[in-house]
Amino acid sequence: MSSNKITRRGIVARGAALGFGAAAAPLLFARETQAQAKTIGLLNVSYDPTRELYKEINAAFASYWKAKTGEVLDIKQSHGGSGKQARSVIDGLQADVVTLALAGDIDEIAARAKLLPADWQSRLPNNSTPYTSTIVFLVRKGNPWKIKDWPDLVKPGVGVITPNPKTSGGARWAYLAAYDFGRRHGGELAGKDFVTKLYRNVPVLGAGARDATTTFAQRNIGDVLLSWENEAYLTIDEFGPNYDIVYPSSSILAEPPVALVDKNVDRHKTRAQATGYLNFLYSPRAQDIIGKHHFRPREAAAVAKYAGSFRQIPLATIDQAFGGWRKAGAAHFADGALFDQIYKPT
Repeated sequence: MSSNKITRRGIVARGAALGFGAAAAPLLFARETQAQAKTIGLLNVSYDPTRELYKEINAAFASYWKAKTGEVLDIKQSHGGSGKQARSVIDGLQADVVTLALAGDIDEIAARAKLLPADWQSRLPNNSTPYTSTIVFLVRKGNPWKIKDWPDLVKPGVGVITPNPKTSGGARWAYLAAYDFGRRHGGELAGKDFVTKLYRNVPVLGAGARDATTTFAQRNIGDVLLSWENEAYLTIDEFGPNYDIVYPSSSILAEPPVALVDKNVDRHKTRAQATGYLNFLYSPRAQDIIGKHHFRPREAAAVAKYAGSFRQIPLATIDQAFGGWRKAGAAHFADGALFDQIYKPT
């Protein structure tokens, strides 16, 4: 669609140039207005580190959808900490789709706002997770603190940058990865003790993953960033030789899910477009874009293409290690739960 402002005078001039008289102008104006009216808006409410990913996916899907249906899509993006984004949708942000950091956040939308069914995760392949990721360490070039594994993060004097698990999905994955490491080396009390020591080394908690990256990379605070894998690679891409990525001996399988927000798409009359958008995420084209942006794709060809980009380390799963997000959320992140007990802001 042209960005030039359409005026009746301009249309008449164009009609005359094409051999039409002024009488043809209303018909031409009506056709252009009709074409404009076919533009359909979608809102994807997502978490922090997916801005670049969905910018490219949105353009690819809009092109695909126009070729298939003739419809012009205007796909908007909203980003922030995953928990904060979920609360915004609950409070009325008109998302057609949500693509958040963890299933527990979408469960909250289903339970509290009743905007989608409780079994939403069964509607798409792989429990509605078109890609996976994990948590890694981003350190300053040369790794001056010689950080190699989780125990190095609790040494006195090491500044650890991570977002607030109350608002950030990535922070919850990072917390649980740390807790699981401690627990496997001494049981539940050891897990609690480990995260207690870890968060004593956290000077500031940001709202989301991108906020934490800004604190570490631009404000030059801290010695190590607990980072989404893709966010670590994006930081390397942007800042080049200033940082190194360290893979710990174990981490967690992060599975960011996607879902249709049923009541909103029915209100907006965008069910077909939003459903097509989510299905597109599993297509070879989108899976290649996912790998390109340092997320771990699901589709076989993309997995093979990007296999060399991802270190293979033992990854705990939320279901096996913590009994699923409902149990993990209640035990660790609810008001008064373990995180509130171990983290005392200074």
